[in-house]
Amino acid sequence: MEFTTTMNQQTDQQFDDGLQIRKQVMGEAFVEKAFSNTDAFTAPLQEFVTRNAWGTVWCRDGLDLKTRSLITLSMLTALGRAHEIKGHVRGAVNNGASMKEIQEVLLHASVYCGMPLAIDAYRSAHEVLLEMGKVDAYQPDHV
Repeated sequence: MEFTTTMNQQTDQQFDDGLQIRKQVMGEAFVEKAFSNTDAFTAPLQEFVTRNAWGTVWCRDGLDLKTRSLITLSMLTALGRAHEIKGHVRGAVNNGASMKEIQEVLLHASVYCGMPLAIDAYRSAHEVLLEMGKVDAYQPDHV
């Protein structure tokens, strides 16, 4: 799908870079769905997010994509953004994060963000990890 900016009807390099990394992290289908639902009201937001979030900090050196994904999950947990957590769990897996790493980030967040937020984050993450076939069998530590 070709998406052009609303400001000048052309894509620019920052937008192109953002679109490429957004597809890499979130998956082609996710991005296609986001743009297919775009209309005159939501187009400026899609453009802004692609250029100014994905085309800037997600493209920077200094942190690998997996680390950025795990940090994003912790911040979304703190903010109580269950819907966004689902998308970014997929992104974290796409960036190489394991079920255990995601689990540890959310457990860590329970101490610093609060138990209700962490429980909601676990629910959202669990739903996505189950769909992706990434939940390991339970192995009790104390048996």
